[in-house]
Amino acid sequence: MKGKIILLSALFFLTTGAISAQAKNAPRSIISTTALIRKYHDQKELSGMQKGELLELYIERIKVLVKTLPYIALVTKPGVTMADLGIPDDSEHKKVLDNQAIGTTTFLDTTVEFQRKMMPYSDKGNLIAAILFYESTLKSLHEFNDLNEM
Repeated sequence: MKGKIILLSALFFLTTGAISAQAKNAPRSIISTTALIRKYHDQKELSGMQKGELLELYIERIKVLVKTLPYIALVTKPGVTMADLGIPDDSEHKKVLDNQAIGTTTFLDTTVEFQRKMMPYSDKGNLIAAILFYESTLKSLHEFNDLNEM
């Protein structure tokens, strides 16, 4: 019985290690695949929401903007990798991409903490206006794509 447990445990650890190694070598997206808006809203819909819901939408839009805007000269959609753009997929470029991801995460963690502490004091109308502004900015990325294809 002990032999079976040891064998199963060893197989589990080997399988986990193999999966982990493959994930490290998989091509990474330049823009995070989490940089997506599930739904856009209009003013009437936002006006019917509670301030807590608005705050979550506000934070979600900030995250998407921070994860997207710095890269629009390269790409505007999540899922595109360095290899897709012809950027060498070598250790130097991976390190730069990793460092950028770490910096973005650190910035967003600090920003979200600030938003959660300070934005509850904001006016509901200002939150709605900011959400609509952020959404229009994100929608304008489609126009940017059209200009880029000319």
